[in-house]
Parts: sequence; structure tokens; C-alpha cells
Amino acid sequence: MIFERALRRELLSAAGAVFTTLFTITVTFMLIRILGEAAGGKVASRDVLILIGFTSLDYFPILLILTGFISVLLVVTRAYQESEMVVWFASGLSLTRWIKPILSFGIPLMLLVGTLSMVVSPWANEQKLEVRNRYEKREDISKVAPGKFQESRGGGRVSFVEEVSGDLSKVQNIFTSSQKDGRTSVIVAKEGKIEIDEHGDRFLVMSQGRRYDGLPTEGDFQMMQFEKYSVLVSTQSKLDADNRSAKALPLMTLLDNPNPTRDGELLWRVSLPFMGLLLMLLAIPLGYVNPRVGRSANLIAALIFISINITMLNMLQMSVVNGRLSFWRASWPMHFLVATLVTIFFLWRLKVNSRMHPSGLWSRFKACFRSERRCDTSLPSDAGGAA
Repeated sequence: MIFERALRRELLSAAGAVFTTLFTITVTFMLIRILGEAAGGKVASRDVLILIGFTSLDYFPILLILTGFISVLLVVTRAYQESEMVVWFASGLSLTRWIKPILSFGIPLMLLVGTLSMVVSPWANEQKLEVRNRYEKREDISKVAPGKFQESRGGGRVSFVEEVSGDLSKVQNIFTSSQKDGRTSVIVAKEGKIEIDEHGDRFLVMSQGRRYDGLPTEGDFQMMQFEKYSVLVSTQSKLDADNRSAKALPLMTLLDNPNPTRDGELLWRVSLPFMGLLLMLLAIPLGYVNPRVGRSANLIAALIFISINITMLNMLQMSVVNGRLSFWRASWPMHFLVATLVTIFFLWRLKVNSRMHPSGLWSRFKACFRSERRCDTSLPSDAGGAA
């Protein structure tokens, strides 16, 4: 049908513009936040673009849901504003004829949302965690800039190196000062390198140096000379499925090893495609607008509906995580409520000429309020006599 092809073409055009706008705004906020983390030393500066890419993949499902809902709303609103819907209804066609082309546009989009939320977003979250953990677990000596004093993360050790090799595995002319149990320990060595033992623990192995413990003015001051001295830098802890964030777990792990936290994450992933599809159907009757009035009211209503849906989904997810609701009990109430709203709004728009329609009831109420004579005729006769 010509109408369906034209509508799908218009929906794709509106979706492209909406997604570009939303994605630009999202990337801008992510860039500001991640650059702030890089400036604060929480992430490496060279990992900023990588983190922006992985974070964008994580936000894609929500962006596509917003894109579908706003696109349908804009197209339906434009049809009302340009009086195309008047011609549509005058031709004897119902508003329900819009459902089929909207579904043909929305179902592939929601399948993409499901794929992203089930597969791509967990992978992106896992890669993002690995990038952050790799930076956090880097040995302190590799973070030292040559010729500068550097304090460790815990603040218990100050290090200085004169030169660092290109692969960051060896350092020359090392100075470290640390405190433990109130005693000061100073180590000076000519050379050092990083070694990993069979358990995966990292050691800084220094050679040809001296160690000084305590203060020279105290009786327990010690000084020793060594050919080789090892200092534990960090322990190797692999990213285990039981310890990492539930957002980074693949779908099969959530299904094979359920617990409240993982059930809450599964609820979020499963609910996104259904929420997006119902919101697009809701946008059809919600797109009504008076041609002589602007469309700002529709956009405000759209923002309110999206905020309510996401808030409800977050509340249900937290209820599952906290053990107050099971996955199955929390999986249907929100979608049932939205489906009910879709049905009510469709009936409202389809039965617009009915005497029981809210707009008709409101018009009769205003007419009754303005005309006292019309209201008095509806009063009982004994009430008139009492007056």
C-alpha cells in the first residue's frame, strides 16, 4: 500500500534525525564525564575513546527505544497538524490502520534492541570493566614518570626513578620510601624489573642496592646491602563471573546461575524490547493534536511517559534484587499497565464522537455551568419549590 510505504519512509527519516540528536547529546555528556575521570587519575588518558565507544554501546538500547517512540509521535503529530488525519478519517479509515505499518517499523527496531541488551551491552560492559581494572591493577612503578616523585594509591609509598624502559618492564636508579607500623624504610637500587611468579603475583625485583630501616638516631636502625631484593607490587585476580558486575555477565550465565542480583539484570534486559514496542503503539493515540495548537504538549507528555516507564522498570528491578519480588512476578505488571493505557487511549480516539467520551462530557459540563436555566431544568421539582 502506498500509504504504508510512505509512512515507513517518513518514520525512518524521523528516526535517523532523532537518533543522531540523542546520540550526539549522549556522547557529549559521556565525553565530559570520562575526561573528568581521566583528569582525576581514575582512567588512563589513552583509554578515553575506548571507554566512550563501550559506554555508547551500553546506552544504545535506551537510545533506540527513545528514537522509536519519539519518531512515531512526531510523525502522527505532523499528520494531525497538517490536517492529513482529517482526510484519513473522512475516507472512512480508522486510526487502527496505523498499527500495521508502525509494527513493521517497530518490530525490527525492537529485535535490534533485544540483541543489543542481551548480547552487545554485556560484552561492552565487560570490556569497559577490563579496561578500568587493567589501569587500576597496573603496578605503581609503571605509573611513575621519570624524574618525578610519585605517591602510591594507598599513600604508603613514595617512589622515584631516573629512567624507564620503553616497555615499562625495567627501571633505572630506583628510590622508594615507605612506612609500616611507624617505621620508615628506604630502598635505593641501581636497577629493577617486574616479574610474575607461578601464582600470577607481580613483584618488583631490584638489584644492587641498599635498604635502610628506622631512623639513624635510634638504636634499632638497620642498614643492609643486597644483590637482589623483591617487593610484592600486586596480586593477580582474574575477572571471575561471580565477582564482576551483573551488567557484564552474558545471558547464559544469568540463566544458569540465578540469584536476585542476576534476576534483576535479566528483568531489565528482557523488558526493554517489550517496553519499546508498547511505547510506540502508545504514541499513535497520544500523537493527537489540534491543528491550531502547537505540539509542545505532546512532547511533554512523551517525556513524562518515558520517565514513568523507566522509573517503574528500575523500581521493579530493585525489588527483584532486594528479594521482595520474584522475576516472574515483576516481569508483567508494568507491561500490563502500559498495554491497558494503549487500549484506553485507542478507545478514546476511536470513540471521539460518543456521548460518553471525556471531551463530550466536558463540553456538556461547561455548557451546563454557563447556562443556569439548563441546569435548573435538570433539578427535581421539589428542589425548585424549596427554593
